[in-house]
Amino acid sequence: MAPTKQLVFTLCVFIFVIFVPHAQTRGVNGGTDCAACTLLVSLGEQLAQIQNETVVDSLLKLCDLLPKSYDNPCRIVVAIATPTLIKIFEKDVDGDVACHALGICKTDPGQKECHLYPKTPYRIDKSLGRHDQWKEKVSAHTVKKLRDNICDSLPVLKTLCQDIYSQIDNHLPVEDIDNDKFSDLKTLRGSHWRGRDCNDDRSDFYPGRRPINDDIVEDSNCNGIMGVDPKSGKSYEELFCKDSRPMGLAILGDSAAAHFHIPPKWLTPTEVTKSIFDHAPMVIENEFDWPQVSYSTGHLNTSAWNIIEGPTDSLYLRMRQRNLCNHRDFQNIGVNGADTISMNRSIQYSLARDSKADNPLIVIYSLIGNDVCNGHPDTIDHMTKPADMKASAISTLKYLDKVLPNGSIVLMTGMVDGRILYNTLADRFHPIGQLNSDIRYKDVYEFLSCLQVSPCNGWMTTNETLRNYTSQRAKQLSEALKEASQSQTFHNFIVEYTDFDFNAIVNKWEKQGGEAWQLIEPVDGFHPNQNAHALAAEYIWNILEDKFPTELGKINPMNEQIRKIFGNQNGY
Repeated sequence: MAPTKQLVFTLCVFIFVIFVPHAQTRGVNGGTDCAACTLLVSLGEQLAQIQNETVVDSLLKLCDLLPKSYDNPCRIVVAIATPTLIKIFEKDVDGDVACHALGICKTDPGQKECHLYPKTPYRIDKSLGRHDQWKEKVSAHTVKKLRDNICDSLPVLKTLCQDIYSQIDNHLPVEDIDNDKFSDLKTLRGSHWRGRDCNDDRSDFYPGRRPINDDIVEDSNCNGIMGVDPKSGKSYEELFCKDSRPMGLAILGDSAAAHFHIPPKWLTPTEVTKSIFDHAPMVIENEFDWPQVSYSTGHLNTSAWNIIEGPTDSLYLRMRQRNLCNHRDFQNIGVNGADTISMNRSIQYSLARDSKADNPLIVIYSLIGNDVCNGHPDTIDHMTKPADMKASAISTLKYLDKVLPNGSIVLMTGMVDGRILYNTLADRFHPIGQLNSDIRYKDVYEFLSCLQVSPCNGWMTTNETLRNYTSQRAKQLSEALKEASQSQTFHNFIVEYTDFDFNAIVNKWEKQGGEAWQLIEPVDGFHPNQNAHALAAEYIWNILEDKFPTELGKINPMNEQIRKIFGNQNGY
């Protein structure tokens, strides 16, 4: 993709995610907008504290640290908010008070007041009261003016942004000229998510297919192996791959499968330097997911970035190590917020596989939390029921039987026990609270719950009874998945169920000298982090080897010859 077009795509995603006023905002009392405002203003306030300057100056410096693509929109935001911020910070207030005064946070009728910082009633009520004369004026137009200025400054993006989000909503690559569901663009559901397309002008050239004419002239399956051996006169595909049982790896999952990660340095004032925002476009274009270093489809080294730490290990890399003919044959169909119902309704259709033309596929079906996790105050009523869980899972399995080549494998994992989140993090300081030792994870959990934007009200709560009930429901849903896996025999694959015992991963980590909290994402306090992903790769791989010893095939004895002739096989 041309650099200019790439920039347009990046700006579109940035504007829609951060600024455009419609379905992106959810919850009550300002919801996601309020949460984002409170964190941003808190960060600016703490930077001002460290630098001994005004909050406005700190926010402008924060804009300077962003990539040039975002510099101007960021400055528009600060410029519009500056008069209000100056008035607000004449008083000793925190992010809660500031964002209420800006009109971004509010208290809807019938809702309780939401606050992140330890609440002092006199402070928050009096501070807001002093600004009543102009608060209504600000709340009525500030956010709209802010957003309209950004979109009006780039009107050409409006239609294009809609097109981009339509494609992303289908969980397919934004740039895919030949419509084969593969791309040579890295982000926007491109080759970070599924093997890079080696010819985006031909729909019959893509990772995972059986080679056309043994790839004597062209590399049709994108594994970097092509041509003819001069000694035998046979194609290298025939010599190195034909009898090696080539097989791809795909995951149908949620944000844990996609590896959701917000860089903690972005919200740690003492860590904010120019270099940490260098990769912001990539992070945004990947929906804050990191499939390229996940436990399922990871294939790149984390050292390429300075905002994610830990080793890369993955099921795909282990498949590739076993047989280099599997190079690039991976797909991450992980979607933030996915549950069993949405997987069956739409997400599964973005999997790319042809039952006749392609190699067999290992599919990991792993939805480990969202069927019990939601942000609703009546969270139990919105949890998936066991009967619906089983029916949706069976329906997905029937669909897979239509598209997977014969000889494929499906491994269904159960749900995790999320009580580990509160038990290990509740009293620890969140990155945004470390400077002044004032915000703990339990404060963040309650704040998000109050705004009804919590990733999981059932586990991220001070209510121990609710946490225990959520784990009990998760266990029931896991049993429903197990029943689905045993419900019938499928023509093109064998299916097995396994528990996803995160405690086993924690135990392995603790034996290495670590602590459980070190396996959880620092910013959201919910997802497994990079170290957990590396351990999960080993954990799931051992299960695959145990359940499918024959189907996985033997180590390809021609691997060394492939390395010698084809090197890195055209990389990624």
